[in-house]
Amino acid sequence: MMKDPSSSKVEHVEVDEQDTEPIYENRDKAANAVKYTAYVMLFLGFLYFLVAFILPMFE
Repeated sequence: MMKDPSSSKVEHVEVDEQDTEPIYENRDKAANAVKYTAYVMLFLGFLYFLVAFILPMFE
């Protein structure tokens, strides 16, 4: 049934509480994953540099 537009009664809507973790916690986890992945890639790049360019100088 449609609500009367001229009616002054206010409808009360109940909202269910949700038991989920906040979004920012997931953002922190994702940011840490990206950060540590970058650290590992930089370390592997440094090792490649040592093996490819520095070690041949001593042979």
